Amino acid sequence: MVDNILFKHFKAIGDIKSVINGASDIEDALHKCVDIIREVSGAETAVIWYFDKDGDKLLHPTYAKGAHTFVEGAVASGEGLVGQVFSTGEALFLPEGDPAEHIRSLICVPLENRYETLGCIQFIDRADGGAFSREDADVCEIMGMLAATAIDESGLDVGISQNRPVILSLRKVIKEFKNGDTISRVLKGIDLDVYEGELLVVLGESGCGKSTMLNIIGGMDHLTDGEFRFRGEDYSHAPEDVMTEYRRQHIGFIFQSYNLMPNLTALQNLQFIAELKEDSGDPEEALEWVGLSSRRNSYPSQMSGGQQQRVSIARALVKRPGLILADEPTAALDYTTGIEVLTLIEKVVSGGTSIVMVTHNEEITRMADRVIRMRDGYIDEVMVNRHPVKAAELVW
Repeated sequence: MVDNILFKHFKAIGDIKSVINGASDIEDALHKCVDIIREVSGAETAVIWYFDKDGDKLLHPTYAKGAHTFVEGAVASGEGLVGQVFSTGEALFLPEGDPAEHIRSLICVPLENRYETLGCIQFIDRADGGAFSREDADVCEIMGMLAATAIDESGLDVGISQNRPVILSLRKVIKEFKNGDTISRVLKGIDLDVYEGELLVVLGESGCGKSTMLNIIGGMDHLTDGEFRFRGEDYSHAPEDVMTEYRRQHIGFIFQSYNLMPNLTALQNLQFIAELKEDSGDPEEALEWVGLSSRRNSYPSQMSGGQQQRVSIARALVKRPGLILADEPTAALDYTTGIEVLTLIEKVVSGGTSIVMVTHNEEITRMADRVIRMRDGYIDEVMVNRHPVKAAELVW
């Protein structure tokens, strides 16, 4: 038993050092290190918390991988289990977990180098269904310290993203479809917050539930169970007329296939949408904002795919929505045109509008504020990107 533990230690030490020495940024280093420690400890889920010493003096969840990916808000030093571990610098091992939170077993270790405590790492539930052992806790603590020290020696920058208000929240959202006597559960308990003025990118294989989740957020489909709130208002089981008003007042849409009305000009497409909302923007100004004033009288068939997508963005913006949903907005475009569209999306977000974008293009995650990865109806991974790049820097 001791020999096995020592072997796991030495192998993980070598793997972690190799990962950090080859890392180009802190996100890449930390995420790969945590995945190594998860494998060594047998943990199902890992969550990294970082302390924002130069900002709000709170611990922020910056990366989560596994079944328990959702963690709500930031915590103060000394507050709760995470804050306690950070303030004392001592690991906590809870072999019996927290039944109230459906956690079977938990380890929380400080992420500390030789000079300071940077935050902490939680390891939640063993993947095999059992409880963590004291040996598992020792492995996690040693590996957490090693990772922090190696990161410090590498000179990689550790920063914290801006803390923003929550605009939309999903809690334990389940979506089922019935076909005769067969019930198919597509969403299996989604927990998600969308923050004001952020670009949130959603990844996942076909059939994992991305589009279903987007349809619920957009008010185009109803959840089966759970809670759905926008700006504090509960829309979980709202009637259709309320959801119609919700879509009209709060949500803008950008589709892969543009969905412009073919018998209307670019300007008329925007005017039609603007008439649905009292405090909408000026259609002429929206077209000018996306650089298409000269095509105001053109029909969709007379415009390129990139131009149609820019009209689609202008159409979403003219409603002055709090949230825009973008479903594969660059999938039908060539690289150059795709970058032009993403640059516009970047501009929209910088103006304070939140965007949730579904894509299969992994490169786009580099410009996102946060990235979530879905798998089989669950959110399997949540990553805060502390150093987003400009759209113009993306290459695929």
